[in-house]
Amino acid sequence: MSGPVEAAWRGILAAAGEPAPPGRSPLLAPFAELVRVAHAEPLLRQLHPWTGMWELHFSRCTELRHTWDIPYIGTLRDGRYYVEGPSRSSPRIAETGSARLAVAMVVERLPQPCGPAFLGSAEELAAHEAARGRE
Repeated sequence: MSGPVEAAWRGILAAAGEPAPPGRSPLLAPFAELVRVAHAEPLLRQLHPWTGMWELHFSRCTELRHTWDIPYIGTLRDGRYYVEGPSRSSPRIAETGSARLAVAMVVERLPQPCGPAFLGSAEELAAHEAARGRE
């Protein structure tokens, strides 16, 4: 593996695989399962992953500011998952007890074309796509 997408996945997988110390959040185990299942999906593995607030996000570009055009998956305290997005103001798509089902819901909603991740920011990606549209 090489490149920023692979490096980001490697870092997230490593962090998700760390053993939970006593008193650690109950969200760690479901989140680790989610990360492994998402990484196993080839369409998501080509996107740039990022995390926050026990959520796994996917970006079509590698640099900050990331894209917000792909739904994301979060973990609930009861070990279940929710799928929301693509933006924070979007309604919740679903809740499920299955990481595989949550990943499938995201894959179903990927914008087309999608991937591999563009090396650059969301603004640079937009400019690149606009220039390609003029060709």
